Amino acid sequence: MKTKYLFLGLAALSLASCDDYLDKLPDDRATLDTKEKITQLLTSAYPAHHIAVMAEISSDNVGNNGNSYGVDQLVDELYQFKNVKSTAGNDCPNSVWNGYYSSVATANEAIKAIKEYGDSAALAPQLAEAKLCRAYSMMQLASVFCMAWNPEKADEYLGLAYPLEPEKSVNDTYKRGTLRQLYANINRDIEEALPAVDDAIYSVPKYHWNTKAAYAFAARFNLYYMNYDKAINYATRALGTDVASQLFDFPSIMQSGAQEISNTVIRSGLKSNFMLITAYSSGARFLNMGYSSRYAHNSMVATYDTYWARAPWGQGSSDNTLYYSTKIYGTSTCAAFPTMLEHFEMTDRINQTGFPHIVDHAFTGDETLLVRAEAYALKNDTANALKDMNMWMVSHCKEKEGSTIRPTLTTAVVDTFFTNMDYQPAVLDGPRDYSIRKQLHPQGFTLQQPYTTSYGVEVNTQENLILLILHMRRLDTLFQGLRFYDLKRYGMEYTHEISGGEGITFKAGDLRGAIQLPQDVISAGQTANPR
Repeated sequence: MKTKYLFLGLAALSLASCDDYLDKLPDDRATLDTKEKITQLLTSAYPAHHIAVMAEISSDNVGNNGNSYGVDQLVDELYQFKNVKSTAGNDCPNSVWNGYYSSVATANEAIKAIKEYGDSAALAPQLAEAKLCRAYSMMQLASVFCMAWNPEKADEYLGLAYPLEPEKSVNDTYKRGTLRQLYANINRDIEEALPAVDDAIYSVPKYHWNTKAAYAFAARFNLYYMNYDKAINYATRALGTDVASQLFDFPSIMQSGAQEISNTVIRSGLKSNFMLITAYSSGARFLNMGYSSRYAHNSMVATYDTYWARAPWGQGSSDNTLYYSTKIYGTSTCAAFPTMLEHFEMTDRINQTGFPHIVDHAFTGDETLLVRAEAYALKNDTANALKDMNMWMVSHCKEKEGSTIRPTLTTAVVDTFFTNMDYQPAVLDGPRDYSIRKQLHPQGFTLQQPYTTSYGVEVNTQENLILLILHMRRLDTLFQGLRFYDLKRYGMEYTHEISGGEGITFKAGDLRGAIQLPQDVISAGQTANPR
């Protein structure tokens, strides 16, 4: 296994001004001698970059608007599953790589300081926070730079270096290791951290690893890691007994405009928001503002595959009980529910320059509920899966809209809906081919086999439940980057159409699911992702 330099130069990060702590190393290390200083340091251990652009553009959440529309180099390379050469901005692989590894480095500085502190027990919550920061940053990197977890290939697939000590110099070298080693490290950090999480150390808990956020993260990770009992247990710890109160209040925003909705969605006071993360990113411009509009979540995708797609709750914008369906803004080239809009930090009012930000509600009650529902479905606990899915339906859908009445989901309702729907092919031949019924090719796990009814119809209840849960999650997490990981772990195949050329089909187990590492990191000796 080759080795690499994790940091090719800490001061050369894409947004060095945003990483003041790292710029000052190593001089400030000796000053981490009080509880307050260590606690303050940990505010810099949260990632200042985001995987959203990389993951969304690589997924099936974007369509092709044609060559008459402009496209950014980064977006073009990601859409075509190329090895990205673009190093501009905060959303390219280089910036994302450096940004998350910088968070890991800061977490490791805090862990070192805590170990050297006279009373380590007094800093147990801070140690938990540092380990969660490290685990989360590594999981985000794994989501885009690695294949999805697959226990059958975990010793074959490449992982990522998992630094456990502070950088002694920028020349420290690390082995990349295997996917199994990477996930074991993430799992260890999470498990060691959970018992010591303490909301009392935070003035604004929603911007830190508060208890709900920590258990929501643990639930999502264990769903991916195929530990379904743990996923259910941790999701339940996060959601509590009054689950309905932890879900987003859609009626409260029905009279609001796009900007007001966007501001409401990321309010720290919302019970549904477990954790908020801010990032330097042009993601809003690329994903839901039409800045690079050749490839975007356009009206075709919105109409037939996401917000207005045929689903148990309705179809279109008029006969659709889904709250999202009546709050879609934009144009035919880019249509979206107004979430993760840009927040611009003006640094020079005269020249009107500054930094674009996004605020991600990284963990919510809604998504955590779907984590639990999926884990139940994967355990063939149909009753509990349906119970959670119906809670989602009540929260996300009106009782009636037009001629459509919100159904109560039962096995019969779900099976009938999907049995009367064709599978969506990997290569589309027009709008009629769209369907929320995707062919699933699970990676490293299996689903139950379908059974044949007395009418000669094949039915697979487990698959149908999972298909609907995945669609629910797709709606709730659009533009956040989670869809790409779902596509990878379930082996869902889709095609990125190329105007005037042959479309590019992403297949089950496609090695391009591990986006290529930054070229300068590879040049420094890191093993490239195979193709």
